Amino acid sequence: MSEIEVRDIGSFHVGGRLVRLEGMPARERVSTPGGPVYHDDQNGEIFVGQMYVQFVRLASPRATAPLLMWHGGGMTGACWESTPDGRPGWQTFFLRAGFDTYVCDAVERGRASWAPYPQMYPDAPFFRTARDAWEDTFRFGPSGSWHVNPELRRAYEGSRFPQAAFEAFLAQGVPRWSCNDALTQSAYDALIQRLDPGVILLAHSQGCNFALSAAQKAPERVRAVVVLEPSGAPDPAQVDAKNVASVPHLIVWGDNWQDNEFWRRSRPASEKWRDALAAAGCDVTQIDLPQRGISGNSHALMADTNSDQIAAIVLDWLTSRGLAR
Repeated sequence: MSEIEVRDIGSFHVGGRLVRLEGMPARERVSTPGGPVYHDDQNGEIFVGQMYVQFVRLASPRATAPLLMWHGGGMTGACWESTPDGRPGWQTFFLRAGFDTYVCDAVERGRASWAPYPQMYPDAPFFRTARDAWEDTFRFGPSGSWHVNPELRRAYEGSRFPQAAFEAFLAQGVPRWSCNDALTQSAYDALIQRLDPGVILLAHSQGCNFALSAAQKAPERVRAVVVLEPSGAPDPAQVDAKNVASVPHLIVWGDNWQDNEFWRRSRPASEKWRDALAAAGCDVTQIDLPQRGISGNSHALMADTNSDQIAAIVLDWLTSRGLAR
C-alpha cells in the first residue's frame, strides 16, 4: 500500500455551554490510590453538550471536500478507524483516496465526555446487550441465534461480519442517552459552521438523521450526504426536501433486514425521505447491496469483511459527482 502523507493531525471540541450545578451533596474523593482524601464540593459550573472531533489533513489532498465521519448510536468515531478484526478502517481508506477526514465522537460519547444525571441528563443511559447487538441492531444472526459461547452462536449464512471479533466489536460500545438529540444536533450543526464551506457528510445508523437534518440547515455548506443504513430521517410532512435539492444524497443498505422487526419498522422513514428528495429534484441514489450481488452484509457495513468493497462503491459515487479524483 502507498504511504499516506499527512500535513497535520489534531483535535478540537465544538458545541456545548457552561451550566451550573446546585444542590449537590458533598463527597469525599481520593485522586490516586493511596493519596489523600479531599472534600469535594460539586456545586458550580460545568461544561456540557460538547462534541469531540479528530482531524487528519493530508499534505496534498486530492478530494475537493473533506469527509466528516459520524457514527451511530452507542458507538464512537472508533468505528471508522479500524475494524474489530484489526484491518484498516474507512478513515484510512478515504485518506488513501485523497480525503481529509474529520472523525467525531458525538455528545455524550467517547472523548466528548458526558454530564451528570438526573441533574443535566434527565434519564439514565442505555447499555446495549450482546444479544441486542448480535440479533437486533447489527443483524449478525437471526432471532434466537445469540449464545454466550462463541461456538454455539449462529450467524446468518454467508455473513460478512468477522464473527471471531465480536467481543472486540462489543468493546467499542458506549452508553447512550435518549434525551440528548437536540444537544447532539446542535453540536453537529456547529461543526459544519466552523469548517470552511463545502464538506461531505458520511454517517451511519443514528448518525444519519443528524446528517440529513444538518444538511437541511446549511445546504450551501454541504457538497454531498452519504448515509449507511439510516435508522431515522426527516419527516417530509414537516421538512421541505427542496431545501437540499442541490445536494447529492447516497443511501446504502445491507442484507437480512426484512425479517428483523427493528429494521423493518425503521427503514420506511428513510425511504419516505428518499422519495421526497427525488420528487424535489435531488440527485438521490439508493444502493441495496444484495441487488448488486453483494450479500451477507450486516448493519455494521464498515466492519464487515468486505468493508473496502463497500467503501469503493461510495468512492465511485463521490467521484462521479466530481468530489474525488
